[in-house]
Amino acid sequence: MEFVCIETKTFEDMCIALELLKKKVETLSQRHLPKRLDKWLDNQEVCAILRISPRTLQSLRSTGALSYTQIDRRIYYQEKDVMKLVGITGYRHKSRKELEK
Repeated sequence: MEFVCIETKTFEDMCIALELLKKKVETLSQRHLPKRLDKWLDNQEVCAILRISPRTLQSLRSTGALSYTQIDRRIYYQEKDVMKLVGITGYRHKSRKELEK
């Protein structure tokens, strides 16, 4: 292993430069936080949230009631769109247990 000796002043200057770089990186990352992507849900998660069958979910896609994105053969939905569908239309099927009550 090789050791390198540097002057104290040089070491302190390097520490200051690293601290400034750290602050710049933190500032830039904070600036871009709101631009992060929303959470995406797959078919199974949406069916569980809405309490519907995959076929009903397909009907919602076909009619345009629920927007989606397809990557290869997988279909994804933005969480905000699913929650909007629940909130605005109250579209949440009741389970059999709830219907029996």
